Amino acid sequence: VVCLVAYHIFFMLFVWSYWKTIFTLPMNPSKEFHLSYSDKESLEREPRGESQQEVLRRAAKDLPIYTRTMSGAIRYCDRCRLVKPDRCHHCSVCDKCILKMDHHCPWVNNCVGFSNYKFFLLFLAYSLLYCLFIAATDLQYFIKFWTNDLPDTQAKFHIMFLFFAAAMFSVSLSSLFGYHCWLVSKNKSTLEVFRAPIFRHRTDKNGFSLGFSKNLRQVFGDEKKYWLLPVFSSLGDGCSFPTCLVNQDPEQASTPGGLNSTSKNENHLFPAKPLRDSQSHLLTDTPSWSETSAKVEKGKVGMSNPALTMENET
Repeated sequence: VVCLVAYHIFFMLFVWSYWKTIFTLPMNPSKEFHLSYSDKESLEREPRGESQQEVLRRAAKDLPIYTRTMSGAIRYCDRCRLVKPDRCHHCSVCDKCILKMDHHCPWVNNCVGFSNYKFFLLFLAYSLLYCLFIAATDLQYFIKFWTNDLPDTQAKFHIMFLFFAAAMFSVSLSSLFGYHCWLVSKNKSTLEVFRAPIFRHRTDKNGFSLGFSKNLRQVFGDEKKYWLLPVFSSLGDGCSFPTCLVNQDPEQASTPGGLNSTSKNENHLFPAKPLRDSQSHLLTDTPSWSETSAKVEKGKVGMSNPALTMENET
């Protein structure tokens, strides 16, 4: 009876998380990241050069974006006609920009990103537990099969197949689940592992990492009672993310190599621009800046950005 109850619990959680992963629509950038009609016309009318740089500069000056392309340009999507938020990428399969895109998964026929990444993790966890449970409960009969202690019926071949299938899926799922647990602990996506995010003055593969606890809460939320349930509880809106980088005035980017002259031990866990309300509580256990300094930072938004040339990037 206990095994039967445990089986159905694992099965229901597995199906629930799998369903949510498949049918949760990926989130797209909000309308503030789309170019206005006049900006679109100006972008089409002007030749590539300083004029287009000025158009993109105006469009991006008040947006909470810190990452750039490899050439230092604003990340702009030609197909969606929008300025890409941080950690957003264009999916060639879905043909749209996906917030905090991790990868396009053929097993769920959906993009795994900000809106369903928690569901994807739970799907991996519960499918792994489901396979391990089946392999463990089937093990004694599998041993009897090889010792010829089972009745000579066709059912014994089903037992052998079930054990091998469950064991093989357990091995593959454990490696995949372990990899994504590591990604969560480092606050990275699969795409960011292969191409580290490029910020205004340098590349930093750990630029979005706030420490293990905050990284975990960013995906699973603050309320632990929802962590193991496939219900959306991730923090933020998917369009902006806190960083661990020290802010540097763009007008004073004169240090060698474009690196910040501040010591690495003096990192402040807040980005150059004020965080949105939905994300600022991630940093509540660290000293917050005053309203005055926040206004000063807001005044700096949109100052000269290097190499604002258009560049397509997936």
